[in-house]
Amino acid sequence: MKKHFFNATLFWAFLSLALWTTGCSDDDGYPDVDGQAPSIALTADHIQTATGRTFTLAGTITDADGISTIQLQCADLNLNKTIDLIEIYDKPLDTYELSYDFKIQANEIGEQFTVKVTVTDVGGRTVSQDVRVTLDGDFENPVFAIAPANGSMVTALLREGETPKFTMNISVTDDRALDYLMLNIEGIEEYTNLKVDADGSKAFEHAFEITMPAEKKDYPMTITVYDKTGKSSTVECTVSVTDVQDFEKMYLADVATEAELNSDVFGVPMRIDHVGEYQYQALYYCQKANTEIFFLPQKTSFSPICYGIDPADETMLTDNPVLAKPIVLTEANVYYKININILQKTYEIETYSLEDATDPWPANMVYGLPTMDKWNDGGSTMMDFTFGMTSSNPTEVVSFKQDATNPHLFYNEPVTLTGGESMNFIIHNYHTDQWWNFVRWCSDTSEDPEIFGYYTGSTFKNEKYTGPTTTQDVWSKPRVTTTGSYQFWFDSHLGRAKLVRVN
Repeated sequence: MKKHFFNATLFWAFLSLALWTTGCSDDDGYPDVDGQAPSIALTADHIQTATGRTFTLAGTITDADGISTIQLQCADLNLNKTIDLIEIYDKPLDTYELSYDFKIQANEIGEQFTVKVTVTDVGGRTVSQDVRVTLDGDFENPVFAIAPANGSMVTALLREGETPKFTMNISVTDDRALDYLMLNIEGIEEYTNLKVDADGSKAFEHAFEITMPAEKKDYPMTITVYDKTGKSSTVECTVSVTDVQDFEKMYLADVATEAELNSDVFGVPMRIDHVGEYQYQALYYCQKANTEIFFLPQKTSFSPICYGIDPADETMLTDNPVLAKPIVLTEANVYYKININILQKTYEIETYSLEDATDPWPANMVYGLPTMDKWNDGGSTMMDFTFGMTSSNPTEVVSFKQDATNPHLFYNEPVTLTGGESMNFIIHNYHTDQWWNFVRWCSDTSEDPEIFGYYTGSTFKNEKYTGPTTTQDVWSKPRVTTTGSYQFWFDSHLGRAKLVRVN
């Protein structure tokens, strides 16, 4: 019998040759092509973002041998993501377009972070690249907090013996840094490309002292604000130098500052009725004794025209905001009826009681009690009568609370609203089975609601009600300018509502 001896030298030589011919590979036997490390070409190595926003890690990754995994890691952001290409595609890829979204938490307090992108190929070779993430991104246009309404008419009155002039207060904000304001009034040299630096602040106020020629004429005006990244916002309106106008709209202001005039979503100042040429009537519920009011033809400012008591003759009105004294409503918990004539500069005031005020639904229906005919079939089933705001249907109504003193006044608990978002609602009764149009209020316009008319398609009506009504099924969609806590107030007798800041 022939004996066979083990030759160790020959065995190891053969094994080395076998390994050399297959190349360096992973346990799944993927052969090397070039044996080189992967290549990373990221779109950006510095990403500017902000809290509550999503950023994207993007780029092209290549490896001739085959990409196995991609790891994205940042302990400070709790980011630890592995993209296993073999698991996803059942094979390695030689090219991969990375696009991974990650949201920064709204309560993040850090300012900058490093995300490490690590690529591993099938041969176990790795390469890494760092991406710097900073929370200094600028994504928002500047915002006018106080300014003439876009498309509005700013009226500079011709007064005997006076040069037409007024103060125009501007307040702007930005999420990062403001650069400058630019004012242009066409045809007026002093106000052509008038630039005012904002010095990089987040909030900036400026009072333009405007003097106009003493002749009847309209002048297009634009006000533009820029931030440090070049983002901008513009207001376009008209300065009209003229005699007393029969203004289409007039407003009652029961606040003291222009900031309060502009901090609401809608409803401040309150629109009043235009009842005749140069004549207006305000119906107003006075909650507090000695409430001070003025009348304004412009919504956002006490200038250039403000109707108040003339200090030279307190039985008359003046339109001069420098001279005007407030009209003082001395009684609390009553409704006031105020008539003004802006041509004759006269005013008349009277009051009426809460009991004399009517609502648009039948008098036998009591808010909060089972007094609503659920199916409108003669009373087979009665249900609690409540109403409130809804954005969808009568089963999803956030019912109002009724004021303890004035049964015509309703409100809700404060809610947080986000700047830049638009609302969508009507005022409607609650119903367990989505029965529409028992009681309903719709606004005069979607984006800028001022009057909430009782919808005449509603089933329940009070024939004695003489307040505003509407046939238009308009949903209110005002835009929220500033994030904050807001409270909704609604007067069912007046058909007026307001949504105001409470912080």
